[in-house]
Amino acid sequence: MSGRQSAEERKAQIVAEVLRLADEIGPDRLSTTDVARAIGLSQPAIFRHFPTKGMLWLAVAQDIADRLRRDWAAAEVGAIEPHARLKALITAQLVAIADTPALPSILFSRELQVENHGLRDVFRGLLAAFQGHLVAAIRDLQAAGDLCRDVCPEDIAILLTSLVQGAAIRWTLGERGFSLVDEGLRLFDVQVAMLRRMERDSDA
Repeated sequence: MSGRQSAEERKAQIVAEVLRLADEIGPDRLSTTDVARAIGLSQPAIFRHFPTKGMLWLAVAQDIADRLRRDWAAAEVGAIEPHARLKALITAQLVAIADTPALPSILFSRELQVENHGLRDVFRGLLAAFQGHLVAAIRDLQAAGDLCRDVCPEDIAILLTSLVQGAAIRWTLGERGFSLVDEGLRLFDVQVAMLRRMERDSDA
């Protein structure tokens, strides 16, 4: 059965297994032996597709990046009004983390922070791209007078990104004892309400 898989299908299977095992045993403890055993391959078979462990992690990062970019695009297509667009982007990010629970652990892993600069660069670029999407929606809200104009859009985007990251860390440390999406959106609504109140107060 394994021989009928194309090289691309096998690579996708390996990447998916890395994400599953990274959640189960942690990214820093994960070895190619673990991945090979879970799939039913030999370790050399893994290295035929990914010559180094670093290249395997890079493929994992690129898979995450591709999925997130598709999610952001879909969120923006489905929500035209600026506030709806902003909330849809935050929702897409929260859903992606909930669906890929290893993501927070990967972001703070030794593999990312110390050993794999390529992996770090992918996630750094991804964060910048996400904030760029947020900034565009925030500027539209500010132009409509629906969000505080005394705070620059980039700072608001950082606040909202930090909100998502903070909720994800609490969710992970709390053994996922609450709905990440519901909690993240609750805090999003609080943050936006505060920024709207600042705008109203400045106009008073």
